[in-house]
Amino acid sequence: MPDFTIVIGSRQWSSWSMRPWLVLRQTGASFDEVVLQHRTAAGKAEAAALGPTGLVPLLIDRRTQVPIKIWDSLAICEYLAECYPDRGLWPSDRMARATARSISAEMHSGFRPLRMALAMDLFEHFPGAGLDEPGVAEDIARIDAIFRDCRTAFGLGGPYLFGHRTIADAMYAPVVSRFRTYAPELSEHAAEYVATMLADEGFKAWEDAARREL
Repeated sequence: MPDFTIVIGSRQWSSWSMRPWLVLRQTGASFDEVVLQHRTAAGKAEAAALGPTGLVPLLIDRRTQVPIKIWDSLAICEYLAECYPDRGLWPSDRMARATARSISAEMHSGFRPLRMALAMDLFEHFPGAGLDEPGVAEDIARIDAIFRDCRTAFGLGGPYLFGHRTIADAMYAPVVSRFRTYAPELSEHAAEYVATMLADEGFKAWEDAARREL
């Protein structure tokens, strides 16, 4: 039996499922998946039967006699970082790690205008749609600044926000997908980072699996 089961929603739309799935894949742990059509009544009922919130994602750690259930994307990522401290899921440098945690929490709790106006739709292309909705330009500018500042301050060792791939990259991966779909104007640093993430092997594996769901 695999070490973990991750319960996720449809890959085409479930941005919160994408985040911990990418991190779980990065650990190298064995896992299987339960994919729910989370926008349907049946999918919601299945999710409610599996976890306490009735929402996706949900991680089940099967390595213990009584399986451990962890829900909420950021909580799952933190749990995996504890389980696999040698995988570099957070940066090793204290300042970089503090920044990575801060921007991950900011994504977790913020950017509501962008979320509402620019829904994740993995394979669609709607350039310009929703960009004039209230608050969206400000959210895009803030995310652009995050990409630029992290790459400038901490990204010299590689192409990701903190050089190597971390939880912070997984937290912003669905936004990268949105930027491809809605095509806002980005700074050079941000555009380069978006290209990096779109070519990332984990991101492409998610896309390939999403195509098989269609």
